[in-house]
Amino acid sequence: MLRLEGYQVHTALSAETGLVAAAESQPDAIILDLRMPLIDGLTFLRRLRALDEQRKTPVAIVTGDYFLEDRVSSELRELGAELRFKPIWLEDLVHLARNLLGATH
Repeated sequence: MLRLEGYQVHTALSAETGLVAAAESQPDAIILDLRMPLIDGLTFLRRLRALDEQRKTPVAIVTGDYFLEDRVSSELRELGAELRFKPIWLEDLVHLARNLLGATH
């Protein structure tokens, strides 16, 4: 859907490959899931923020978990991530991408 809207999109099948791709491609924004196998979205975000060039990249984390621990929500905010809850409809995804990119331009 984002490609149809004119965005250049890179996808990763794991958090580890996503971190490598982020370091190589320097994305303008990142949208990821909180619950991923092996490395969850919070750990991904911590590792992303440890990279100098990715400290200010806008990030949105999407989850279907409506009962997040307060410390997780707080840390996500401290690390500069927007939190969105599933379901994310196509229009919501486009709007989210626009908002994230508006933060950098």
